[in-house]
Amino acid sequence: MNSITKNAIWLLVAILGAAAVGGIALNRGEHINALWFITAALCVYALAYRFYAAWIAATVLMVDDTRATPAERLDNGRDFMPTNKWVVFGHHFAAIAGPGPLVGPTLAAQFGYLPGTLWILFGAVLGGCVQDMVTLFISTRRDARSLGQMARDEIGRIGGTAALIGTFTIMIILIAVLGLVVVNAMKHSPWATFTVSATIPIAMLVGIYMRFLRPGCVLEASLIGVVLLLLSVGAGGWIDTNPSLRGWFDHDSLPLAFAVMAYGLAAAIFPVWLLLAPRDYLSTYMKLGTITLLAVAIILLRPDVKMPAITPFIDGTGPIFGGKLFPFVFITIACGAISGFHALIASGTTPKLLSNERDIVMIGYGGMLLESFVAIMAMVAATVLDPGVFFAINSSAGIVGADAADAVAKISSWGYPVTVEQMQNLARQMGEATLFARTGGAPSLAVGMASIFGSAFGESMLALWYHFAIMFEAIFILTTLDAGTRVGRFMLQDMLGNIWPKMGETSWLPSVVLTSAIVVMGWGYFLYIGVIDPNGGVNILWPLFGIANQMLAAIALSVATGILVKSGKLRFAWITGTPLLWLVIITSTAAWQKLFSDDVRIGFLAGANDLANKLALGTLPVDKAAAAPKLIFNLHLDAGITLFFICLLWLIVFDMLRMCMRYVAGKPVLPLTESPYVLTQLAEEQVGH
Repeated sequence: MNSITKNAIWLLVAILGAAAVGGIALNRGEHINALWFITAALCVYALAYRFYAAWIAATVLMVDDTRATPAERLDNGRDFMPTNKWVVFGHHFAAIAGPGPLVGPTLAAQFGYLPGTLWILFGAVLGGCVQDMVTLFISTRRDARSLGQMARDEIGRIGGTAALIGTFTIMIILIAVLGLVVVNAMKHSPWATFTVSATIPIAMLVGIYMRFLRPGCVLEASLIGVVLLLLSVGAGGWIDTNPSLRGWFDHDSLPLAFAVMAYGLAAAIFPVWLLLAPRDYLSTYMKLGTITLLAVAIILLRPDVKMPAITPFIDGTGPIFGGKLFPFVFITIACGAISGFHALIASGTTPKLLSNERDIVMIGYGGMLLESFVAIMAMVAATVLDPGVFFAINSSAGIVGADAADAVAKISSWGYPVTVEQMQNLARQMGEATLFARTGGAPSLAVGMASIFGSAFGESMLALWYHFAIMFEAIFILTTLDAGTRVGRFMLQDMLGNIWPKMGETSWLPSVVLTSAIVVMGWGYFLYIGVIDPNGGVNILWPLFGIANQMLAAIALSVATGILVKSGKLRFAWITGTPLLWLVIITSTAAWQKLFSDDVRIGFLAGANDLANKLALGTLPVDKAAAAPKLIFNLHLDAGITLFFICLLWLIVFDMLRMCMRYVAGKPVLPLTESPYVLTQLAEEQVGH
């Protein structure tokens, strides 16, 4: 009876999930309730985790809970240390959950809710979760080696070297876009700027508290930090209404960009316990707590999704970013479906803490499922807004016009009516001077979250909810920005250490300062590109971000596929090979279009030529003419970087295929570098710390 009952329950889950997905996919013309999105997500995730993930772990990977992990064998009390599985899960989720699952779905909503939602659901369970779990497994079996090093050891010197270079340069692009999202959220918003700024000393205070005042009291310190973060939101509102203090936090994009660069440099140089570790603790509580609260609010409120399933902008004429539905919905939504950045965390960081291989499914597959759920919440929060309001917030002044009347006329002409008074009232409710042209995704997501929270828990506090959402997004972003800068510094130190061994010493201060400065200057330059762009930077940088991130995922899946084949599991290579093939198709197509499209809003080279012609004819306004030479250079630079990335990707894929064909043909290949089996000596109670 037990077996029959369980089967019946899973059959009901499958039927409910199919009905929810079908309802979302087939609905046309009428508003659909947001509760269907949560139902579809939870059912799809439950089925995928219970059956697909369990089958891969047991049959394909053959995880072994009797095998000692690197955390046990190489335990040094610093980097390698067997850790409670829930603590590892929290660390892993905090590290992978950056702004991508928040911002990507928000921007992709210009195509309608349907394409992005389907990609988030099925891209995650078939691609992103598989990449994270398999990468975590193969790194755990190889002494927690990094992705680039595994590529070099398993595929070959050419593909491995390309992977090392590719992962570092891609990291630079990813961090730049994170900075741009933060800057756009804080621009001329004293409340948001104060709240985001306050998170830095609060995190440092928590770090000092845990290290010197109350060592080991993680929960106690985190509670203090969360309370201080909530108080900072309220204090930001007081400062915003105080004329003598308001000016201290009211800044344009460029000074804010330099402030973010200074923060990134400090975060890379400071001891890890002072800033990064406490920020991980705080962000984990805030992320999980806020997403849970948002889900509860949606269940209580059951709001209607007002964005249509499909918009006319699938033809590439969208105001937020140029490009057709294929391939750009798969590029715009990266982290919520599949993210190469996760592979950097799943190889070399999380495996150092993993105490037992049986936890790989929960941490690798389950952690990505949770991030995918965050993306679903972001899609709902963005699409419950009136479409006219959504486009007014996210469309840049260069597209719809700098004047409010011109903007609403342009947006209303698309069939999404909005008025100046409606936007002014909304801005006043949110405690902002204006919400027009607040590009980057973060402000509109915050408005959507505030609307849901306000309707469920009290509309009198809309401004507080809005700036709480901005702070919540900033914690997501800054966690990844500072961790990414530090990881970039480690990667650069490793590469320079091959030339001068002293530079490879991660604790040598001159090396720390020099490599940190190089990394920050790298992503800082691309952040500067986005800030001076008259169109808000998103149109230039976010597609580059998506392409780079998906290429990094393709590199990870190439390494995983090669190792599966070499392990004698050719019949299972489709598990990683299928998402790899899809990523190669969409990244190659997107890169081709970004390079050679005649549409000036899509093609980097077309955009550069158009700007150069207008500059030569003298038809540009004075402010745009002054910035034009820099923008022309930057567009050419973006084109060069895109070409470089796609060449690296194809080089790695071909090197992997060459190695696989040699193995199948019985020719010699590099040997597997899997560590020998060692019986674990850890009892369950030994991993409770």
